[in-house]
Amino acid sequence: MAKDTEKLIRQLSLISFLMANGRPVSALEIKREVEGYSSMNDDAFARRFYADRAELESLGISLQVEKPAEGFFEAELYALPPENYYLPPIEFTDGELAALRTALALLDGEFAYAEPLRLALQQVSWGRPSPLQEGDSTSIDVKLAPSAGGRELSQRLAKIETAISRRKTIEFSYYSLQRDLVSDRKVDPYHLVFRNGQFYLIGHSHERDEVRVFRLSRIRGKVSYATKAEHDFTPPEDFDRRDYASRADWQMGEIDGTGQVFVRERIAWLVERDFGGYGQLRKATREEDLPGRGAIFETEYASPRQLISWVLGWRANAKLLEPDDLAREAAERLELLRKRHIGDFAVAKTVSRPVAQGNGRPRSADGRSESVIRPERFARLVTLAGLLIGAAREQARLSVDTVLDELNVSRDELREDIDVLNVVNFGGGTYVLYAEIDGDEIEVDADTYGDNFARPARLLPLEAKALIAAIDLFGDHLPQAGLSTARQKIVRALGHDPSQEGLEIAPGRDDSEVVHTVNDAIERRRVLELHYYKENEDEFVKRQVEPYQLVSGPEGWYLGCYDLRKADTRHFRLDRMKEARLTRRSFEPREGTDERLAQQEWLVHGEVGSAGVARVWVSPERARWLREERTVVEELADQAVVVELPYGSADWLVREILKGVGDLVVLEPEDARKAVLDAVTGN
Repeated sequence: MAKDTEKLIRQLSLISFLMANGRPVSALEIKREVEGYSSMNDDAFARRFYADRAELESLGISLQVEKPAEGFFEAELYALPPENYYLPPIEFTDGELAALRTALALLDGEFAYAEPLRLALQQVSWGRPSPLQEGDSTSIDVKLAPSAGGRELSQRLAKIETAISRRKTIEFSYYSLQRDLVSDRKVDPYHLVFRNGQFYLIGHSHERDEVRVFRLSRIRGKVSYATKAEHDFTPPEDFDRRDYASRADWQMGEIDGTGQVFVRERIAWLVERDFGGYGQLRKATREEDLPGRGAIFETEYASPRQLISWVLGWRANAKLLEPDDLAREAAERLELLRKRHIGDFAVAKTVSRPVAQGNGRPRSADGRSESVIRPERFARLVTLAGLLIGAAREQARLSVDTVLDELNVSRDELREDIDVLNVVNFGGGTYVLYAEIDGDEIEVDADTYGDNFARPARLLPLEAKALIAAIDLFGDHLPQAGLSTARQKIVRALGHDPSQEGLEIAPGRDDSEVVHTVNDAIERRRVLELHYYKENEDEFVKRQVEPYQLVSGPEGWYLGCYDLRKADTRHFRLDRMKEARLTRRSFEPREGTDERLAQQEWLVHGEVGSAGVARVWVSPERARWLREERTVVEELADQAVVVELPYGSADWLVREILKGVGDLVVLEPEDARKAVLDAVTGN
């Protein structure tokens, strides 16, 4: 029997023994009665028992220890009070459970934490109809564009999650894009943040002796523990984990200064709504020499380049004013862009033509993410024990297929898990249950004390984080208005907010003003009137649309609809809607609309089918960054590269080139080169 399996049996037997006794017991009783300890000598037992207690505590299950009074020599006594093991009952409404069920259905195969989320939902909905059963179809679609890395990324995430919970220092090799160098790192991990489709680790770097941010996709090889100690560090009390999720892209890192950006009146509302949390927007005074009517946006920055990129992306609607050196650099980069798009642009000799490997947003063949964290087997066994004992109490035979679906395991894994549970006992040859697979059903015989597992166990840290992360990913966007209240109930039952102790979802752009109206229109099949800012064409338009679905992509949430003016399907970004108004006009779904909207998914997910493809030169200084995101088709003698950049409109392509701050040059098609030149000249 594998050591991990022996440990699981021992820990589950310890839990069942303590809960069955219902009184404090001595270490001697535990050694004598609990499966796995009795064959050990005293020293081995002391080490194992200490290690098991520490590991259970890291899983959120703390033993109660009664120390003898001073002057007495009796051994410590141990107990497991019900409140230390059982999850307090959570009274969800039908709407809240429906919202949680929808969240799992949408994230299955799309989010690295989908598997622990599955088990978490089993626990929090205990005694209610399974939230995993297929419900009504929803008008929501989610494509999170899983990060490159597949199984390796999953393993790193799982290891880092455990290290954060157990305060373990980790070691790994890391590729620094800035220095183009792989080096060994030793880090005290504090926090994980998921933003813009990527996972980031925030931790104290021993090499730099400061808090640094590491992108998980740039970790090379395995992540390992630095020592064999139970704990290696204590996070500093003054470290604000949540600070890193609430920063703008240009604020990631050590703050370098404060910039002042002029924004024209037409986009001031948008900057205030979407970026107001990253700085302050104030009205311009008459004394200030500004290039038009507008406001001043003051924001701290850590990366001058990222701030310049953000400003140039607004084209003529924004201008960097201060500090002077950044303002000069922004102007110089605009001039560089202009020069590089006048006439022909000479590039160095091609030295190789790499085989295309996709567009930087890989997916597995079956559409499911390979980057899936497998929950700890302990959680799966506890959940399975509850399912089996529940069936025994009702004198029912469980369907094998049902259990396979609810736990998302193979038949072999299920058989192995049942074999483990069959030997879990709490002394005197008294076992928790006996189960066996009989054809397509599972027959269960449960001991009276097996009822210890007939109530939901506390959520393990990984499960709790997965549950809160799923809720935070969707925010208010599900048609069922239940996620926010469900979150409050879960946090209250846990006694803490898991997003503060591990994984946190960075907030997206604020579209809360319109999302409820949009969902209402979809449900009631009512025509919507939109006041919409077309960022690429820098104009406001009014549209009447028949709304069909909300779709989440890497850049935000979109409304998939039928545009009555264009007489065609369109996707509109929610965070570009200044206003959405429900009209009294109803509509019947048009045949074929869903299929046509699906063909436009490149708008949302960045996966372009029939749209154009530009050949774009990338400077040697930025080539390493673009390799992570785009298809390199040519490597040049001067270390520059040529990438393929799919695009649906010239306006979108121009904005992406401007955000490249001079390091991206369109080579072809010619009309796209001219569009960039016109935009820069008009800037």
